[in-house]
Amino acid sequence: MTATGETVGRPGGVSGETLSAVVNSIGPKIRHLRQQWNLSLQQLADRSDVSTAAIHKVEQGTMVPTITTLLKLAAALEQPVSYFVDEELESPPYVVFTPAAERRSIYTPHEGLALEGISGPYGQYFVATAIAEVAPGSDSGESPLRHAGEELIHLLSGRLDVDVSGQAFQLRKGDSIHFRTDHEHRWRNPAKHPAKAVWTALRPA
Repeated sequence: MTATGETVGRPGGVSGETLSAVVNSIGPKIRHLRQQWNLSLQQLADRSDVSTAAIHKVEQGTMVPTITTLLKLAAALEQPVSYFVDEELESPPYVVFTPAAERRSIYTPHEGLALEGISGPYGQYFVATAIAEVAPGSDSGESPLRHAGEELIHLLSGRLDVDVSGQAFQLRKGDSIHFRTDHEHRWRNPAKHPAKAVWTALRPA
């Protein structure tokens, strides 16, 4: 308190109450995003290389994450770190403009798959769309994928083989496939050249 009765805040004008509120909001934000992705604690741990115990403590507010832990979780949940630490003084914007030169890389556990986000972040929107490039010979892995939601793939170039519930589809330039992801599915690029696609995923609330 100054001689004039004004409260002196922390450096940068951040008060103790504001700092506490920001820290306390990190856990709920992580839990909310994890649930939107329909991920268990173990699945998020695998994606982020952060232990399930640590994630649980962060979500419950009994542990403040280190910057390294927060960076890993942010990458796994496809959010900028600022989403977890910024004060929410205003309502989230209702529109997101993504210039071509500012597309963000999206985390994926699949080798040979590169994703550039062209939609707003999860947590604010339920639909995520990316420009995907699938390297020759790359696939979704030995085990079929299965999770809640929907996916829509529109192939821009190359070839992509997609299997949904045992049905095989061969996508070539201009082809699209839209399917429910609660059915077993997998994908593969059998060609000698990269495949490029607009790839949209819907995760339920």
